[in-house]
Amino acid sequence: MRGNSRKGNRTNWLCVLVCAVALAEITAARSVQQEPAGDWQDVARALGRAGTEEEGVYSVSFPREDLDVRIEKVRLRPTFALTSWAAFQRVGDVVLVLGDLVLQEKELAEVIRRLTDGGLIVTAVHNHLVGESPKLIYVHFYGRGDAVSLARNVRAALEVTGTPLEARPPRAPRLPALSDALPPSEMRLREILGHRGWSSVGVTHFRIPRAETITAGGAVLGPRMGVATMMNFQAVGSSAVATGDFVLLAEEVPRVVRALSEAGIAVTALHNHLLEEQPRLFFLHFWGHADAPTLAAGLRRALDLTNHGKPSETSAGASEPR
Repeated sequence: MRGNSRKGNRTNWLCVLVCAVALAEITAARSVQQEPAGDWQDVARALGRAGTEEEGVYSVSFPREDLDVRIEKVRLRPTFALTSWAAFQRVGDVVLVLGDLVLQEKELAEVIRRLTDGGLIVTAVHNHLVGESPKLIYVHFYGRGDAVSLARNVRAALEVTGTPLEARPPRAPRLPALSDALPPSEMRLREILGHRGWSSVGVTHFRIPRAETITAGGAVLGPRMGVATMMNFQAVGSSAVATGDFVLLAEEVPRVVRALSEAGIAVTALHNHLLEEQPRLFFLHFWGHADAPTLAAGLRRALDLTNHGKPSETSAGASEPR
């Protein structure tokens, strides 16, 4: 009996092993089949930095960790308002790229030359903030074509700036240490704003897409292509600062400006980021300094005057600005 039991045990273990190998092979095959149509590894190599993919959009961020930027004696974290980014989305046989580069004035001319030489279209050049030191300029761009070529052209533009291009630059400039203050509570702000957010490097972020379908160049743009309202909160002692931009239709602009003004939140810029989007969008940037719940309540009142997605339709994002 004991011999038969041992033989049965060996048979059972053999069956388990065979099944495990078969399952592994099936899983591997499925993982290959489920790879996205666009393989973004080559894009990451061309940019020199990996990004994140969500909802068909591959985003890569380049925080300006080389800059010490302040407003009202508040030092801004790179992830708060100082991050360059590029987002890639596959549309049929081509890829679209949209992005925003955070620049010093001395970098502007050469960056625009690099972008245009590479076939990318500059769609906007403007401020986002007011009163920052040193002064910053934000350059938005658009491109369509081969993913790797687009990525190389973005990288070429970044190379003529002081932007750290590696995820952890080996020789980062020595800057004063930032406070270790925790970011404002995402859960508390979520209760006020009615949308989920996420935290990264001392900043709490919210990305709130519009309810409409937004297109550019005949392609539907995902929210992570820079067409969602963004709100960023950074702790400053017992208070907080907030910045970001509302994505608005023309008829929404006056009432949102009024709501923010009544809440004590400054409008710092109003402009376009794109050239041929439908519907026509206006980007309204803001700045506020108060306790985080008060800022969130003022922003919520403005948000309620717009046609943004319902809370159940929004999702937490990855740790990048758009």
